[in-house]
Amino acid sequence: MKFILTKELGRLAKWLRILGYDTTYFCQGNPSSLIIQALRDGRIIITRNSHLSKSRGAKTVFIEAEKIKEQMSEALEKLNIQPDAGLMFSRCILCNVELADIAKEKVKGRVPEYVFKTQKDFITCPSCKRIYWPGTHWGNVQKTLEEINH
Repeated sequence: MKFILTKELGRLAKWLRILGYDTTYFCQGNPSSLIIQALRDGRIIITRNSHLSKSRGAKTVFIEAEKIKEQMSEALEKLNIQPDAGLMFSRCILCNVELADIAKEKVKGRVPEYVFKTQKDFITCPSCKRIYWPGTHWGNVQKTLEEINH
């Protein structure tokens, strides 16, 4: 599943990327260009804009919740998707590109020294060159997902 989220759902876009979903964040342009992009790319529109949610053509999911955990819960329920641990942290949270493994030697000097000494696995975004590693945030994501599912 691929998504396109409107400007009021930036945090939800980031979370969907963390979960491994191909998620575009549409923050410029008019509603008709959003619909055209969604149809062209085969994306489901996720929005809090009630007028946009009634548009025809592209599949649209309206999110009522204001807080991020409630938005996550609502989106997962309405889209009938379950987070897959195998997909998590597979996309860049900034630019949505699929992440790739990178050798530890290649990140020396590009990550904090403590991280370099204590971590062995690193992944990188081929587009923006950001480097990721399994830190405490991975556990925090699991905790948040458990809170959402209860």
